Amino acid sequence: MEHASLPPDLIELQADWQRTYAALAVPTPVHATALRRRLYALSGRLLFHPYWSSSRRLPGARVELRRQARALGRLP
Repeated sequence: MEHASLPPDLIELQADWQRTYAALAVPTPVHATALRRRLYALSGRLLFHPYWSSSRRLPGARVELRRQARALGRLP
């Protein structure tokens, strides 16, 4: 299967979303309201990113996006 060629800004946006979600997922998050608002804003930016309206995207692009964002988060 061909891997999706994803724009770097989209990968970084997804990585930021995943970091925010992880911070909110702890039992007693600090600044929970601010984290929820940030998660909503990031979700909107992800949903309406110009990449999703292009015709070149592949069927597994969302899965590949999450995989690449996780890999980005593991880098030092």
